[in-house]
Amino acid sequence: MASRYWVVSLPGQNSASTLWNNLQDQISKHSFDTPLYRFNIPNLRVGTLDSLLALSDDLLKSNTFIEGVSHKIRRQIEELERVSGLETNALTVDGVPVDSYLTRFVWDEAKYPTMSPLRETVDGIHTQVAKIEDDLKVRVAEYNNVRGQLNAINRKQSGSLAVRDLSNLVKPEDIITSEHLVTLLAVVPKYSQKDWLSSYETLTTYVVPRSSKKLYEDNEYALYTVTLFGRVADNFRTSARERGFQVRDFEYSPEAQESRKQELEKLVQDQDMLRSSLLQWCYASYGEVFSSWMHFCAVRVFAESILRYGLPPSFLACVLSPSVKGEKKVRSILEGLCDSANRQVTYWKTEDEGGAMAGLGGDTDAHPYVSFTINIA
Repeated sequence: MASRYWVVSLPGQNSASTLWNNLQDQISKHSFDTPLYRFNIPNLRVGTLDSLLALSDDLLKSNTFIEGVSHKIRRQIEELERVSGLETNALTVDGVPVDSYLTRFVWDEAKYPTMSPLRETVDGIHTQVAKIEDDLKVRVAEYNNVRGQLNAINRKQSGSLAVRDLSNLVKPEDIITSEHLVTLLAVVPKYSQKDWLSSYETLTTYVVPRSSKKLYEDNEYALYTVTLFGRVADNFRTSARERGFQVRDFEYSPEAQESRKQELEKLVQDQDMLRSSLLQWCYASYGEVFSSWMHFCAVRVFAESILRYGLPPSFLACVLSPSVKGEKKVRSILEGLCDSANRQVTYWKTEDEGGAMAGLGGDTDAHPYVSFTINIA
């Protein structure tokens, strides 16, 4: 599937069918590897010249916005598919692949009546896409909120012993709690374990001899228990800190541990549900935005063709996808098929250098015909 297309219109002062046949003939002879399609635009309501001029000022800005929303949804789909480990699905519009929808475009009269003013159609498309973008922001924020909570919990469970949650490392039999005795948890630098084992009994009085047991070790620290009289616990913490050992605040609670486990399970379920829901919404919304974008492009081609070629509407609109190395040749073919009068071609080349119609919402480089680029990926 090509990802970059030109949408162009050529002035058809005689017969659009004849011009189409000539274009097909020239492309097949001189650039046979360039896909070429007719872009069928209905007879839209022209309105006044002033209204068309006013509309043309907004077309490029609106196109940038709509295209941006399209790409934003596409990137969100790619991210969700990657995180979910899913194969990338071909994006569609009502079940039709997006490239086929573009190259076989058919105007939706029921959704966008051709007798509506062009401004009304453009504003309607812009409003619809803006609403989809707002919905996307809300849905992504909700999903990211749950994912953020999960990441925070995972960091606590997988970080270093100095900061991580210890509840899943400590068993009930590791903790002694009585009227007089308490068990503390000490985080000892990995390479200071010998120092800990030789000194913990003397850090304060009333430490139970040989009560320290290693529960866990990571790349930086080891986790040890130590049992002592509760009344000297604060003295032990102070002395341990002076020796470079960290006594973690910890209270073993089976109820709290079970509650955290249930919270984690619920967050995982919520994340999976929101991710699946967001992905399905993105698939549907991408199709809706892409369809709106193509209708917007049709209006853009129509309006710019009227402003360039005049009334009554007489032009041939088409879609091409030339290779990078074939672009120059295709441009030459398109220019050659414009009005054969050298005066008109020269006029547009002069306009490219700063005339009144230069850059009329089309590509950066002006041409003697309407032309702009669509990037669908």
